[in-house]
Amino acid sequence: MTDSFNAVDSWICDSLVPADSTLTGALKANAAAGLDEIDVAPNQGRMLYLLAKMSRAKRVLEIGTLGGYSAIWLAKALPADGHLVTLEVSPENAKVAKSNIKNAGFSHIVDVKVGPALDTLAQMEKDVLTEQFDLVFIDADKQNHHNYLQWSVKLGHVGTVIVLDNVVRGGRVVDPNDHTASAEGVRKAFEVMKNDKRLESTAIQTVGTKGWDGFAFALVVE
Repeated sequence: MTDSFNAVDSWICDSLVPADSTLTGALKANAAAGLDEIDVAPNQGRMLYLLAKMSRAKRVLEIGTLGGYSAIWLAKALPADGHLVTLEVSPENAKVAKSNIKNAGFSHIVDVKVGPALDTLAQMEKDVLTEQFDLVFIDADKQNHHNYLQWSVKLGHVGTVIVLDNVVRGGRVVDPNDHTASAEGVRKAFEVMKNDKRLESTAIQTVGTKGWDGFAFALVVE
């Protein structure tokens, strides 16, 4: 089935995802720098772009930059006065991301903040100049998915769209014998989405070039 999943993903991308040399260039730069090949797939990047467009987002928060591939997708969706803040724990990854974002022409609207995301988020909350975010994409260490989700609500507003990546992980999240920090973090995030009355949420499974995984989506409603 894997070959079929990959073939369908390729067909979707060839049919619906416009070619973009800055995005393919970013992936090549990431590979050359030895970064993990864990970027979202092109059709998933296009999904993030469309979600940002649909929600008319002007301010976007991304938790987990890697080499900046998804950040470029999100930046492409922003208006001229938009702004994207993306958080990356690794200085080496951030260096690659900044170069890719510059090459894509978005340095003026993208701010790459380096350091542990939970520390950066806490500092952002204290900063009186931090404006609320319209869309948040969470794609960092899965053991902190629930913490990042709660920070997203704090730094958002009614109408903020929150997207969490890697919430299925090959079905391991429903394996009662899997007590890894990653699986537990995702389960805790689902408990937050289930019980927090400020959120309306759902999730979908995905298959394709990234294997069997999924996204969760939450909307801040109060």
